[in-house]
Amino acid sequence: MSVNEALEPDPFDANVRMSRNDARHRYELYAGDDLAVIITFKDLPGHIDLEHTIGQPGFEGRGLAKVLVRYALDDVVASGKRIIPHCPYVARFIANHPEPYGQYTDQPGDQ
Repeated sequence: MSVNEALEPDPFDANVRMSRNDARHRYELYAGDDLAVIITFKDLPGHIDLEHTIGQPGFEGRGLAKVLVRYALDDVVASGKRIIPHCPYVARFIANHPEPYGQYTDQPGDQ
């Protein structure tokens, strides 16, 4: 890494917090006080169906969706339920990271 590269700002903002909001059926990632990314889900018997990943305007290209996807997947696995990746973004993430998520994933229509 060059000195100039080291001085460039990192597009990822470490000032984030994530939570599962059961009342609104979504995972949320906040950058500072701003809602930056959500993943909507359905809580089904034995499964969590991850439906859509939605980045809010102004937060694109910062790697925040990946952070929230990993958080959501880890939460589903920790809950003892299985993952249904209806969201194409989540499905691609699992395909690119089969360990540890592949063994906990059922494709839509398989359950």
